[in-house]
Amino acid sequence: MNPFKPTAGKMPPILIGRQSVIDDFSEALDNGVGAPGRIMLVTGQRGFGKTVMLTEFRRIAKARKWETIAETASEGLVTRLVQALSPSGMKLEQADFSPSVGIAGVATASLGQARFSAESNPLTLRNALNKCLSSRKVGKGKGVLITIDETQAASREDLVAIATAIQHVTAESDESDVPEADKKGVAIVFAGLPYMVNDLLDNEVTTFLRRAMRRELDNVPLPDVKNAFLVTVAASGKSMSESDALEAARKSDGYPYMVQLIGYYMWQSAQRRGSSVISSQDVETGLSDALLAFDDAVCAPALDGTTGAERLFLQAMAQDAPGSTRVADVASRVRRSRSWVSKYRAILIKDRLIRPSGHGELEFAVPHLGEYLKSQN
Repeated sequence: MNPFKPTAGKMPPILIGRQSVIDDFSEALDNGVGAPGRIMLVTGQRGFGKTVMLTEFRRIAKARKWETIAETASEGLVTRLVQALSPSGMKLEQADFSPSVGIAGVATASLGQARFSAESNPLTLRNALNKCLSSRKVGKGKGVLITIDETQAASREDLVAIATAIQHVTAESDESDVPEADKKGVAIVFAGLPYMVNDLLDNEVTTFLRRAMRRELDNVPLPDVKNAFLVTVAASGKSMSESDALEAARKSDGYPYMVQLIGYYMWQSAQRRGSSVISSQDVETGLSDALLAFDDAVCAPALDGTTGAERLFLQAMAQDAPGSTRVADVASRVRRSRSWVSKYRAILIKDRLIRPSGHGELEFAVPHLGEYLKSQN
């Protein structure tokens, strides 16, 4: 069976280059209520392993006998969290059954029929968290872990509701007379694209998220990728030379999703030949197949949120791909003012689509994105 898993959210054989982030989270669970890593913000481009990291965090929490809830940001996020915390039904502070009808006071309703107003969300979620923590299913010194993927898609109202509820629950735990080792707590990990941080820090969630431990997933060092290829291939019953493993690592550029793609397709190439040895030709075949999959899964989505002006800037850079581009050449190609170029340079760097590569030069931060843009013209 092919040991490489280039599927979104699927746990790869080895979480290469991520041990420090894993340690931060594990230590936060062990260090009790108020430990910094119990509120964490994980960012990274598509394909950097954010969803995989959330899966690993839940595995760690479950091993410590914590309750876990996995969610992806979309409409009704807070409602689904309350449902997960109170699976047998709940009491609502206020329920709206249609846009024009509101029932004040306490009402009992199924989640499929009720929705919460923004004003009632914080209190409802706070009560649901407290109810869950006080139940027997959460042991002394344990708690509830909530992971939220694709946080950039969350509404401001939902994030404010979540922040408010968790702040209150944490404060109530701190103020209790329960021994520190026995206190029950909440841990929450948000994961999303880099520009998410810029957007979220501009609204009411600012204070809450600025206290979060921020960890940005970046490219994995090539020696670590090479060793991961050697170990994973050997464990599957095949082999490859150190030089071929290093070349595969170089082709991946340390981009976690590309590591999985190249690994999958080079392994498959050798398997189709009926060989137990992955050759240099298998590596080349693997790269060719991986690039096609990478374009569809990473490059195209990376450009989805860009404006026309941002795309113009990127297309000007793409003329030099895979090499770097002089900022002066961008200005010349787009025929815009120096202030225009400076503005969009800053925006694209902040969104982690490009990065400085030397004095007056830029390069793409997403592997193969320049070549992809070039192919679209």
